[in-house]
Amino acid sequence: MIRLLGIDPGLRFMGWGIVDVEGNRLRHVANGVLATHSGDDVPRRLCDLHEGLKRLIEHYRPMEAAVEETYVNRNGSSTLKLGYARGVALLVPALAGLSVHEYGAKSVKRAVVGTGAATKEQVTMMVQRLLPGAEVKKADASDALAVAICHAHHRGSAQQVALGVRMA
Repeated sequence: MIRLLGIDPGLRFMGWGIVDVEGNRLRHVANGVLATHSGDDVPRRLCDLHEGLKRLIEHYRPMEAAVEETYVNRNGSSTLKLGYARGVALLVPALAGLSVHEYGAKSVKRAVVGTGAATKEQVTMMVQRLLPGAEVKKADASDALAVAICHAHHRGSAQQVALGVRMA
């Protein structure tokens, strides 16, 4: 069994999800959102995200982490701030000794729903189907679980290739 941490980066809301993987079976462990106060300055918010992720890793003890890649949008300032949060999402698990993997949004949607053009609602619905009993209250947490599911699928394929198992 391996425990995975999925992260959906955000400066205001950073989604996180923990899943256990055994063979091709997935089990929901926990999920949630790390929220920062929009009135705080950016350095304080980044510290809050850092501390929150650090506590999650210490508590749940994942073995690997996966982070969703973010894309540039029209607002340069928002993109930069999102990049800061993404840096925290990559750094904290790396500092804890976890291997960290990155997946684009379309790859995550394709792995969970079957199409890279899936809506947030479709992703949430499939996450709840793939992880029975998972109560997901925020889209950011659902997205983080989707990232963990995507990594579970990709790591399984990578392991099979490494072991010389032919892919059909």
